[in-house]
Amino acid sequence: MFTGLITDIGEILEVAQSGDLRARIGCAYDVGGIARGASIACDGICLTVIATGTEPRNWFDVEISAETVARTALATRPWTRGRRVNLERSLRVGDELGGHIVSGHVDGVAQVVSLRDEGGSTRFTLDAPEAFARFIAPKGSVALNGTSLTVNEVDGTRFGVNLIPHTKAVTTWGELAEGDPVNLEVDTMARYVARLRDMA
Repeated sequence: MFTGLITDIGEILEVAQSGDLRARIGCAYDVGGIARGASIACDGICLTVIATGTEPRNWFDVEISAETVARTALATRPWTRGRRVNLERSLRVGDELGGHIVSGHVDGVAQVVSLRDEGGSTRFTLDAPEAFARFIAPKGSVALNGTSLTVNEVDGTRFGVNLIPHTKAVTTWGELAEGDPVNLEVDTMARYVARLRDMA
């Protein structure tokens, strides 16, 4: 489980296709404290650490199945060397829950439709897959590229979020442009509420 609060920006150091996709991600984490089998959310995708190292910088390796690639932004915007990704280590007992409960299981891919500056912040409008738009509500929570954000408004499949300067500085959101795909995870509570309503 995660909170959607990004704790580091990683850099893709290597990508190789050998059966499943394998990626090496440079990070600022103390990799000596990351066990093999640990979960790290990478742009919102919960991935399992299979190796770590410290040369030429701290890094960890993950494997990504074809199923995961097909259901995430990796299908249309593959990771390449030098690409930066949002990172979050899994939640530990006693950690502050400052965002919302995020599983790291990406539901689908949203697309950035537009962005505009509003004061010091930036308003992003995104288009969600129709199957998941029903779970997105004004003032509700959504995880986008692993970042816990509050939904401002909803209009059909389109919805808006506001990124303050701090969030853009500590994530990769400042690098996104119109047309970019974004990993979307809807709020788990919204999913269960909708399920209960459908069963009523």
